[in-house]
Amino acid sequence: MGAPPGHRPSAWVHLLHQLPRADFQLRPVPSAFAPQEREYQQALLLVVALAGLGLGLSLIFIAVYLIRFCCCRPPEPPGAKSPPPGGGCVTWNCIAALLVGCAGIGIGFYGNSETSDGVSQLSSALLHANHTLTAIDHLVLETVERLDEAVRTELTTLEELLTQRTELVAAARGARRQAEAVAQQLQGLAFWRGVPLSPLQVAEDVSFVEEYRWLAYILLLLLELLVCLFTLLGLARQSKWLVIVMTVMSLLVLVLSWGSMGLEAATAVGLSDFCSSPDSYILNVTQEETGLGSDILNYYFLCNQAVSNPFQQRLTLSQRALANIHSQLQGLEREAVPQFPSAQKPVLSLEETLNVTEGSFHQLVALLHCRGLHKDYGSALRGLCEDTLEGLLFLLLFSLLSAGALATVLCSLPRAWALFPPSDDYEDTDDDDPFNPQESKRFVQWQSSI
Repeated sequence: MGAPPGHRPSAWVHLLHQLPRADFQLRPVPSAFAPQEREYQQALLLVVALAGLGLGLSLIFIAVYLIRFCCCRPPEPPGAKSPPPGGGCVTWNCIAALLVGCAGIGIGFYGNSETSDGVSQLSSALLHANHTLTAIDHLVLETVERLDEAVRTELTTLEELLTQRTELVAAARGARRQAEAVAQQLQGLAFWRGVPLSPLQVAEDVSFVEEYRWLAYILLLLLELLVCLFTLLGLARQSKWLVIVMTVMSLLVLVLSWGSMGLEAATAVGLSDFCSSPDSYILNVTQEETGLGSDILNYYFLCNQAVSNPFQQRLTLSQRALANIHSQLQGLEREAVPQFPSAQKPVLSLEETLNVTEGSFHQLVALLHCRGLHKDYGSALRGLCEDTLEGLLFLLLFSLLSAGALATVLCSLPRAWALFPPSDDYEDTDDDDPFNPQESKRFVQWQSSI
């Protein structure tokens, strides 16, 4: 049987892993995944700082543009009532920016869904691995208890009944020794018992973080969607109050977009470093956390023909001992039962216990094979290094498009504000004003006609 396929890093992993890294002193940092090292932490924080620099430059550009627009406009000629030309261009600039933002929202929803799918696959793999490890511990404990009970009750009773025949007592004691040997060998198969690292706890922690991450991104996506909808509404109704509210919201979402961009970029870079060579890092961390031997961890994480099963000797000895017990029970049933009819009941009970034990033993052999746990390991890596990484890249594109669209909107809204006509309330007030010259002239003409 060939070895199961290992993890193959994707093209995105190779591309991101090749990017240069530097610490706060701009010294080169190796791209090997080492989150416990200070230099590597600084390299990831520098990626976040680049997003902060982009935010600062965006705000400076917007502030300079608005100052120039407000303070350097040529004065309008007296009596000018028509808006200056260029209103259609400003409106279409806003609409184009908002359409780009809406396209970014769609990309963001897709990226958020891909990231959630990857994390869900990771959690499912961890839960399945926890189920396998728990099943191994449960089968071992149940089988050992069953054998101990058989030694204390049926075999003890059988020895007492066969005291008159020394050779039959020796056979019963031989079965006792074999049962005790099987129990001792099986106890060493529960390799995860007492280990402080639980895949279930890791899955719960991952799901907890993912839940809050998902809620945060959904909130950001909805905020940008509201900005797009209400800005279009404000332009359509030419409402200055809506424009003011949307300017404040656009500025808030712009800051959040750059912040999320920094976190996404740093996470994607760190994840690419991890996914480029995950086996060595996971082996080291798991060995430190669990204290298990490298032979056991290599067998389950690598699962190839070059690594032998560390439990093979125990399994072979247990299988031979069970076969010997079965042979001895058959001999007792053939020799002892005809002479001691009362021995039939414990012998049959022992045979039933042996059959159940052999069934549990075959289940243990299947569970202890590396195929199942290695499949969970591969599924977890695929969810983390393919779907999650791809989703992060789409979220990074969403944040970039959102930041560009919102910066454009923030620069276009003040010019659109200047092109809005006076509100209807002022126009109505001017028409009803008795001191309006036009109304006074009409009033004089009406008196003359009378």
